[in-house]
Amino acid sequence: MSVTMRFGPYGGRYVPETVIGALDELTEAYERYRDDPDFRSELGVLLGHYVGRPTPMYRARRLEEAWGIPGGLWFKREDLCHTGAHKINNALGQVLLAKRMGKERIIAETGAGQHGVATATASALVGLGCRVYMGRTDMQRQRLNVIRMRMLGAEVFPVDAGSGTLKDATSEAIRDWVTNVEHTHYIIGSAVGPAPYPEIVADFQSVIGIESREQMLTETGDLPGTVVACVGGGSNAIGIFRGFLDDADVRLVGVEAGGEGLSGKHGASLALGSPGVLHGSYSYLLQDPDGQVAEAHSVSAGLDYPGVGPEHSHLRDLGRVTYSNATDEDALSAFLECCRLEGIIPALETSHALSYVRDSAGDLTGPVLVCMSGRGDKDVDQAGEALGIDASA
Repeated sequence: MSVTMRFGPYGGRYVPETVIGALDELTEAYERYRDDPDFRSELGVLLGHYVGRPTPMYRARRLEEAWGIPGGLWFKREDLCHTGAHKINNALGQVLLAKRMGKERIIAETGAGQHGVATATASALVGLGCRVYMGRTDMQRQRLNVIRMRMLGAEVFPVDAGSGTLKDATSEAIRDWVTNVEHTHYIIGSAVGPAPYPEIVADFQSVIGIESREQMLTETGDLPGTVVACVGGGSNAIGIFRGFLDDADVRLVGVEAGGEGLSGKHGASLALGSPGVLHGSYSYLLQDPDGQVAEAHSVSAGLDYPGVGPEHSHLRDLGRVTYSNATDEDALSAFLECCRLEGIIPALETSHALSYVRDSAGDLTGPVLVCMSGRGDKDVDQAGEALGIDASA
């Protein structure tokens, strides 16, 4: 089976000629190893004994009662993965591919820092050098993850260009890759970028949806009525959605960053963006009338990105997935409710999905399943300040 290069009109490769060879090499390696028994066995053992898969399915009874969700509210606990988020699923898969391709060095971009931590972790595990590009703004608001990456042996390279966030870190990582493509593998952390990256990331993250489908049938005897996930670039969302795309009765909802509201600063590419090219892929993105990429905003560093993965763009146009958005304020309030009613500190990214569930509870049917994409340890400083929680009092 050949690698998916486009999802409808979206995806493709819009990159310098110097990296076409590396993309071809990656495509060939992925086609060779993705179904190879030795590769899948090595990855499977690591997912089970290193990452901690399968991650549990948890019923959030206090939130479902408070929010009035009669069919039940379930969390897929990706926050319990080693390193604290779903990002490790993809990082391990790509590092194992890089090792088989004979690469000596790994680079990555990161916003919230979880992909950077996952990549640093996987690189340390197999003994490859690692550099992570991170915007200066994100380094300040994700201080804990910067320390973790450096403890793991990665070089964290600050990016001061632009807004100092994920878009700028990605641009800088691509520049590095173009220069060092022969011995360096670039691990893209979300389902974005030039083909074959969106398909590779979705494949390695589809373990979330495969497990979720089986677990929901075991726990409830039925499939969920609604599956909800936050969407920045879209890796956790496409990972869980892939388990249910063929189930027409299961409603799929992706929740983007509404930021200060859609009339202000936000990161809602699928709501107010238009198709264009960003970081090597044709997809929906935020851009001005002249086609210049617009600045995104979110309280969540992981959703602070002006584009989205091409498969999400295709699913939007098909109508198979409904895409909504949640503001910073609503995400923060859902964050606090989850903390105090369930004893779970969620990532601010996940809190956008929780906000949607709370505010749409009356329209949701059947069991509701939320991808708990990551834990909120990384966000406690920023969330605490926004919520007026003072550690010194």
